[in-house]
Amino acid sequence: MSAKQADEILSSAEVKMLKAIEALEHDLASIRTGRASPTLVEHLKVDYFGTPTPLNQLAGISAPESRLLVIQPWDRGTLKAIEKSILQSELGLNPASDGVVIRLPIPALTEERRRELVKLVHRRVEEGRVAIRNVRRDAHEHLRRLQKGGELAEDDERRYQERLQKTTDESIAAAEEGGAAKEKELLEV
Repeated sequence: MSAKQADEILSSAEVKMLKAIEALEHDLASIRTGRASPTLVEHLKVDYFGTPTPLNQLAGISAPESRLLVIQPWDRGTLKAIEKSILQSELGLNPASDGVVIRLPIPALTEERRRELVKLVHRRVEEGRVAIRNVRRDAHEHLRRLQKGGELAEDDERRYQERLQKTTDESIAAAEEGGAAKEKELLEV
């Protein structure tokens, strides 16, 4: 029974680490580079009749050119709320509306802004690493409790700890690879 519990602890930790990596990748995708990408704005919260709603649930978002996003609301009444949400975001973009669609020109990044964004990427990657380490810590404590409770032999506990550490190392490496790729993308001119 105890080996089964230990396996469940490890597989649960693995799933949580994968989710932390996915959250980091999603976070990194929302950081603006010099290119237009719908992921840049799709999760902006728009006040829709008093309810914060993700932009991608209120409008179609496309990138017809490399430096232009076009947002076409399904309900024209949301146009002003969408514009307001874009202006209040940290993206630094200026929406242009013609009453039907919103055009978002994506300006080229300055060198100073690129450095700021690289720092932001580093901060987000560190947050991802911390999340992964927290999952490891929790799993480690569960394994210790099993061993102290006599449900898991000390040698078995050590082997599970090694597997947990290997999974943690792989997850942290994946997070760092994602950060390095985003940094490279940001520094491309």
